[in-house]
Amino acid sequence: MFNFDILSQYFLAIYFTIIAVHYSSVALGRKARTQQTQVHVGKALSASWWIRQTFNMFRSAILAICIARLVWDIDTQLGVIEVIYQPVTVYSGVILMLCSFFLVSFSHAYMQSEWRSGIDDDSQHPLLVSGPFKRTRNPIFKGVLLGQLGLFLTFPSLFTLVCLITGVTMICLQVRQEEIALEKSHGDVYIQYKQKTPRWL
Repeated sequence: MFNFDILSQYFLAIYFTIIAVHYSSVALGRKARTQQTQVHVGKALSASWWIRQTFNMFRSAILAICIARLVWDIDTQLGVIEVIYQPVTVYSGVILMLCSFFLVSFSHAYMQSEWRSGIDDDSQHPLLVSGPFKRTRNPIFKGVLLGQLGLFLTFPSLFTLVCLITGVTMICLQVRQEEIALEKSHGDVYIQYKQKTPRWL
């Protein structure tokens, strides 16, 4: 019988597999056309580098564990929080994760050739201040934060709680790093944009 537990298992496994394939294919496709990397991890052992490594480690762990849940009953070992692991919570999480995927994908598409992952110190790009960037300076990161919250609600557990706390922390640190870089590269233009447009809401 189909229930919210099965939805949680299959939705998360399929969702994060699609995210991994989509992100990798976009980055590789853009690199093949431009002959330039689209993913910038930062200098080894720099703050941006550590943030990227931590985020990648947790992203890989999430994908592996979501797939493993289809094969093995490991929810107890992951510290499932039974009191909030209920249908309404799972369905709310699924909706948030779908909204997250839409917002991130829409923002990527809107950026077109300006899309980069990480801080690109080697080239100058125009500052986007329209579309999704008109109401928030970080629409993509905001979408990722929605997804992190959605993951916790879709499978409330100690594991996803750690992922949520770590994800929020890493994203907030990365936002600060990127804002410093944008202020250096765009000067007063970015400062004026920052004064008019909120970081999140």
